[in-house]
Amino acid sequence: MKIQPVQLSERIVSLDVLRGFAVLGILLINIQSFAMIEAAYLNPLAYGNFEGINKWVWIISYLFGDMKFMALFSMLFGAGVFFFTERLEEKGIKPMRIHYRRTMWLLLFGLLHAYLLWYADILVIYSLCAVWIVLFRKKKPGTLLVAGLLFLSVASLLYILTGLSMPWWTDADKQALMQGWFPSAELIQEEIAAYRGGWTEQMGIRVESALRMQIFVFFFLFVWRAGGLMLIGMAFFKWGILSLQKSKKFYLKMLTFCMIPGLFVVAWGIKNNLDAGFSLEYSFFLGFQYNYWGSLPVSFGYIALIMLLIKSGFLKGLTKSLQAVGRMAFTNYILQTVICTTLFYGHGFGLFGKLERIELLLVVICIWIFQMAISPLWLKHFKYGPLEWLWRSLTYRYFQSFKN
Repeated sequence: MKIQPVQLSERIVSLDVLRGFAVLGILLINIQSFAMIEAAYLNPLAYGNFEGINKWVWIISYLFGDMKFMALFSMLFGAGVFFFTERLEEKGIKPMRIHYRRTMWLLLFGLLHAYLLWYADILVIYSLCAVWIVLFRKKKPGTLLVAGLLFLSVASLLYILTGLSMPWWTDADKQALMQGWFPSAELIQEEIAAYRGGWTEQMGIRVESALRMQIFVFFFLFVWRAGGLMLIGMAFFKWGILSLQKSKKFYLKMLTFCMIPGLFVVAWGIKNNLDAGFSLEYSFFLGFQYNYWGSLPVSFGYIALIMLLIKSGFLKGLTKSLQAVGRMAFTNYILQTVICTTLFYGHGFGLFGKLERIELLLVVICIWIFQMAISPLWLKHFKYGPLEWLWRSLTYRYFQSFKN
């Protein structure tokens, strides 16, 4: 008997709307990695105009976007792992072999994405975390929440202890980190020239950045943060928070008591980092903590906001578009890379390093409009996005029905 993937009638609408919201929102932050030097993602003073409207674009993007949509995506991924394995078990099928086959293909997609297109891929990180978070799926929600917070604390502690150890670093170690935080004019020009060059010229710097993301940054940050958030996502799913099972009153309280304090913490961090002039010693380590922790309640607030929007029936056209984008989240995520690398890299229009932050915001809005328009149109004719269809076909080892 062929094992069937989740059918349209089995899909949870709220999860799709949240995925759509997350995949669009994450471009607000990723656009910096597509269009500017790598250091500009962490240190806005490293490159580009940081005055007037451009400064405010960064502040608003950082306040509402940075780490918040990645947190939301991570929680949804954890919930998806639980839902996927639970559904198979309900049908009397042992899920682990299929889960790991599905994860293996996601890892392959991520590696191709990272090394052939864009170094800041998230799929490799998620697939590696999926190897172990699935082992927690039977735990009670409270246990998952505590475990998730403990994992999140590890990365935070690593950053703080590393920062405190700086007085004992060698000058060479400090200089190496500084080059990644505030690179010299020569290094900036080398990176710009590489990405404005052809695909083969980009490969050298892209491979180096991807390896750093998947090895050093993964073990220092992502395995703890992404993995911990995935466990929290499982807890939220089990509690019915992500599947619209709570009352409007619950979501309103969640919005109020999460979003407001979270934004305050992040805003206070912005002020302190600006006051410190984004110095390496402060902003890379201690200054990072405000957003690291403040982004969590903000992302919880986003969940509550989307649940309230769906429950109210307000802006139905918007929620339906977000749902379509979310049903094609994998395809839309990679499509953003294809569009942006074509715009900014040398094999396309070569705009890397040329646009200011306000101009990049306009690019983001145009891509949002395009994806919110094309996704519903695609799903009128097809059951899945093209990459969702391929991933399902590889996972279940037979071609899925594609057309409606």
